[in-house]
Amino acid sequence: MKKKLVIFGSGQIAQLAHFYFSTDSNYEVVAFTVDPEFLNDTTFCGLPVVSFDSVADLYPATEHEMFVALSYSKLNSIRANKFIATKEMGYALATYLSSKATYLSDAPPGENCFILEDNTIQPFVSIGDNVTLWSGNHIGHHSIIGSHCFIASHVVISGGVKVGEYCFVGVNATLRDHITIGERCVLGAGTLILGDAEADGVYVGAASTRSKIPSSRLKNL
Repeated sequence: MKKKLVIFGSGQIAQLAHFYFSTDSNYEVVAFTVDPEFLNDTTFCGLPVVSFDSVADLYPATEHEMFVALSYSKLNSIRANKFIATKEMGYALATYLSSKATYLSDAPPGENCFILEDNTIQPFVSIGDNVTLWSGNHIGHHSIIGSHCFIASHVVISGGVKVGEYCFVGVNATLRDHITIGERCVLGAGTLILGDAEADGVYVGAASTRSKIPSSRLKNL
């Protein structure tokens, strides 16, 4: 029998969570919940949407689990705060691990993780609570991903890397082996990190600029 799940959120990530949990997990999504000030519709994805201040009465924690489907806004703190509030209400937090991910570590991911397709998690990796790994990342052996992180797509985290809590790592970033990323760091898209990154740091790779030569003058294209 499938476990019953309530998803917090009513945006695109909540819609994606509904899709993944419904098609590739042992959960049945039965409802959505949002904070009262965001309760603009009573249905979403064909299911009820209820106020967070009444969800425990309608969908009690004794019979339901919760998944917090929020983004990396404010360095993941909004998602983290709702994660903590939900746990304080007595809910178990569900984790989604795609059947199309390669997960080789003996240590299971923490609660409320969202690990999508084509991720490769090598042996001896540790993943904390409330971590999002979008599709197509490589997490190298013996690496540690702290709680409340968001790793975008096609990121390469080499072996033995420690990523502190509340970090955001952008698309196509590359982290060399055996370095430490401090808490609350932002590593921009395409960034190459070759040494330790201090806490609260923002690291941005060089963005491409338009050449003065128009494409019509390129002889080999």
